Amino acid sequence: MTQDLSRLGAWADLPFFTRDWPGMETALAAETRPIFPPDHLRFAALEHTQPDAVKVVILGQDPYPTRGHANGLAFSVTPGTPLPRSLKNIYRELQDDTGNAPETGDLSPWADQGVLLLNTSLSVPEGEANAHAKLGWSTLTTQVLARLDDAPRAFLLWGNHARKLGASLSDHHLKLESAHPSPLSASRGFFGSRPFSRVNVWLTARGETPIRWA
Repeated sequence: MTQDLSRLGAWADLPFFTRDWPGMETALAAETRPIFPPDHLRFAALEHTQPDAVKVVILGQDPYPTRGHANGLAFSVTPGTPLPRSLKNIYRELQDDTGNAPETGDLSPWADQGVLLLNTSLSVPEGEANAHAKLGWSTLTTQVLARLDDAPRAFLLWGNHARKLGASLSDHHLKLESAHPSPLSASRGFFGSRPFSRVNVWLTARGETPIRWA
């Protein structure tokens, strides 16, 4: 079944969707394993947050490979899902940083305020993290970041993967780099990095509305 791209808005102009996506969609259709998130949520991050609305970018790697968890937004899960370990650590830092954290793991309220929650792979087969990392999604990530390089934005670059992607961005952005919030690395520089309050200080200084993180 051909994916409905009508909700992409201005993102539909990226060359990826005419040059690369048709072949990738064919490859995904031939996959025999369940793929997450469901088709209708695959481009949820772009649909929620249009280019000119993006104030903050948080880069993840790939969707959760567990049935019912991924909802198309990086680090986010469907309402009612127990918090994955990385998201628990994000909320722990948010609580320490601002005194509050969301009640569920659904981060769509962040996306609706201009936080682009972009995974660098937008699909994963059940139970096999990073299995689609070389499918071709990197082309979309590169084009999205290039599109967002035009005006100052805040980038939260957690872990080596995100830092490498952010290296080519212009100096007019706020780039906050730290360890990844996963249990393997959070204690090596993610905890105590206070990214959420630092983003809001920067936005406020620019005359922009701060993000309501909780």
